[in-house]
Amino acid sequence: MTGSLIVIFIFFFSFFVLAMILKNNSIVDFAWGLGFLIVALYNFIKKDQIHIYDIIFLFLIALWALRLAIHIFIRNYKKPEDFRYLKWRREWGRYFVIRSFFQIFMLQGALLFVVSLPIILAFSGDDKTNGWLFIPGVLIFLTGLLFEATADKQLADFKKDPSNKGKIIATGLWKYSRHPNYFGEFILWVGIFIMSLGMCMDPVGVVSPVLMFILLNYVSGVPMLEKKYADREDYKEYKKKTSVFFPWFPK
Repeated sequence: MTGSLIVIFIFFFSFFVLAMILKNNSIVDFAWGLGFLIVALYNFIKKDQIHIYDIIFLFLIALWALRLAIHIFIRNYKKPEDFRYLKWRREWGRYFVIRSFFQIFMLQGALLFVVSLPIILAFSGDDKTNGWLFIPGVLIFLTGLLFEATADKQLADFKKDPSNKGKIIATGLWKYSRHPNYFGEFILWVGIFIMSLGMCMDPVGVVSPVLMFILLNYVSGVPMLEKKYADREDYKEYKKKTSVFFPWFPK
């Protein structure tokens, strides 16, 4: 695991330097998904023997990571720094560089290492893959990926329509959850954990979906967006009838 830690540090340090040059810390969002692919590739390459399950697992991680990276790149292209990082840029003042290094890039690197534990463990398995766990894991992963990708596409299409400017999306998957993309992300990591169990029977990887659930619901996902729209009357109405995370029928 030491090798994975070093790879993650180099990866996020490189993005930190690039962010300082571009004066835009939003690129760390683009780095997040790619970081998992880098970890997966590193552990895949250093494996002595490659089996079909290793290839399938790597392909699925790459499919998710590249989709997320491309989506975030398109979303942020030629746009100003995200409101979260702008707020910290103002608050941190002369300590902005050092705090950006530790509180944004290194912190995300540390979180990425913990979340990527099932990926690291999967490639360290003894190659006696348990299909009865791996295959359901694949299906759960694909369900989460489809949910996340569909929610992102619906939101992007909603924003492209000029008639929706200033409005809150409450259609499609967003009718059943205020954050369906985050729900899909959580389900996806449950699938990754189960796949890793099928490749390496080490339950330590359960920390990954648990941490993702905590991050999405109580740290950087749901709370920040809920706070951003908290004062809007239309969002207050939306909150009254729509589940916050787990999809459910509107009230």
